[in-house]
Amino acid sequence: MLNTEKIRADFNVLNQKGVSAPVYLDSACMSLKPNNVIKAMNDYYFNFPACAGRSSHKLGDKVTNKVKEARELVQKFINAKSENEIIFTRNTTEGLNLLVNSLDFKKGDIVLISDKEHNSNLVPWLVLRDKIGVEVKIISANEDGTFNLENFSKLISGVKLVSIVHTSNLDGYTNPAKEIIEIAHKNGALVCLDAAQSIPHRKIDVQDLDVDFLSFSGHKMLGPTGTGVFYGKKELLEKLAPFLVGGDTVEFSTYDSYKMLPVPEKFEAGLQDYAGIIGLGEAVKYLSQFDWSDIREHELKLNAYITTELKKIKNIKIIGPEDPKLRSGIVNFYIDGTDMHKFAIMLDEVANISIRSGQHCVHSWFKGKGIHNSARVSLYLYNTMADAEAFINNLNKVLKVF
Repeated sequence: MLNTEKIRADFNVLNQKGVSAPVYLDSACMSLKPNNVIKAMNDYYFNFPACAGRSSHKLGDKVTNKVKEARELVQKFINAKSENEIIFTRNTTEGLNLLVNSLDFKKGDIVLISDKEHNSNLVPWLVLRDKIGVEVKIISANEDGTFNLENFSKLISGVKLVSIVHTSNLDGYTNPAKEIIEIAHKNGALVCLDAAQSIPHRKIDVQDLDVDFLSFSGHKMLGPTGTGVFYGKKELLEKLAPFLVGGDTVEFSTYDSYKMLPVPEKFEAGLQDYAGIIGLGEAVKYLSQFDWSDIREHELKLNAYITTELKKIKNIKIIGPEDPKLRSGIVNFYIDGTDMHKFAIMLDEVANISIRSGQHCVHSWFKGKGIHNSARVSLYLYNTMADAEAFINNLNKVLKVF
């Protein structure tokens, strides 16, 4: 069981003197940062703000060691075989674009994605389609948003890569990744998971999943903005062509030749966000102290309460499965004919409640369903039942205005 009072003490934004703490229900967009992450980043800037892997002095050595430590922490966090399978990126989007631009695609190759993909796992494939002629196929979900394995099995033949969201930022539903990967591999297809929304809330074991590639962001898992990770099986990474090249990606160069460094260096071009990488390592440390089942139980308790109360309100429609157990920490809803942006703004102005409104970078789904926009509540380990109750109480007040 989580001690939310103790957890909240680790987040400065929830404990500012003389300032009412926000009811922060937007962690699927951006999680709050615990003080140890901020402290570690400041420690870099205050005490050893140098380059990693380049300069032969004490400050440089310290940065190099700290970055290595962060890479090892991430490796253990997702149970990768080697730290060389961990590539630091700016976010999930960069990791997915790395794959799009590095895997050897040819005209006619088939890429299979779901109908609930974030723009980051839709648009790059459409651009590649327009650029070289790959075929992008879409797997339609069941009516309630759950994954249709039967449909997937029918579409998998001849597919080169399945690139699919693990947990959807639209409705919080987690696709059956292990079954998807097993079916894909039996049919000769590689699999990439967008784990941006899953890795903050559940144990990810890349070896147990047998996933080929995986991308996630630091800013959704208590880490700094502008940080992320792209994982790949080492034997596959070695076959990928580098996407960005330049400083720190080559062993040497002449005026007419070059030799690339091995993985992961060949994918980490230029000066890196060392403070961010160090902060990401601290976020991993912070999350690693908790039992994943406790986090899940806590989020589901709050989700169940909010879901129950929303169902009592006329005209509110919840996106995704009705059962909150299938929606992790996300409750996304809308009211026909209502601009949910105005709804979210009023909650913020009236009660200092932070939620997300809009189409959540899943424009394709909203346009396909003819839904204008929605309001999304997303919960995390620092939220309390008081937060959930404040949301419901003030939601009813705002609805009276509408």
